[in-house]
Amino acid sequence: MSADAPIRIRLDQDSDYAFRITFDDTALAPLLTDEPAPLGHDRGPNPSRLLLTAVANCLAASLLFALRKHRNEPGTLTAEICALPTRNEHGRWRIASAKATLHLPGHNADYRNLDRVLAQFEDFCVVTQSVRQGIEVDVNVVDGDGRVLFGDKSFEAGS
Repeated sequence: MSADAPIRIRLDQDSDYAFRITFDDTALAPLLTDEPAPLGHDRGPNPSRLLLTAVANCLAASLLFALRKHRNEPGTLTAEICALPTRNEHGRWRIASAKATLHLPGHNADYRNLDRVLAQFEDFCVVTQSVRQGIEVDVNVVDGDGRVLFGDKSFEAGS
């Protein structure tokens, strides 16, 4: 990820609530997402699962980065994350909180500067820190001719 290159992702409806996700400017294979029943057919992870996956994956990668920065070579890390969707004051489902657990192999004595690693690794996690601080998301809806139906009327479709 480069600080000066935008991250572009495209979603195309596959069927019902299933979407095929393409990661622009990469060689990554497309990913299918879907909602669980009764809306979808559970053919892929839904957005809530992807959000939690992104948080746990980023935390684990950040911990690995911090460990290696201090010349540690840990074995295989594992991560778990759990969240209970709850309804907000308007009755809409939200992920209000999540609990992530990262598992280091071995014992704390096996690692160099573990106190420093643990004090700083979360700061390296782009996703968790972004979610914690909130992300401004502008939303526009355009029709087949590119006319803005909702959102910023100066928005250009495709930008």
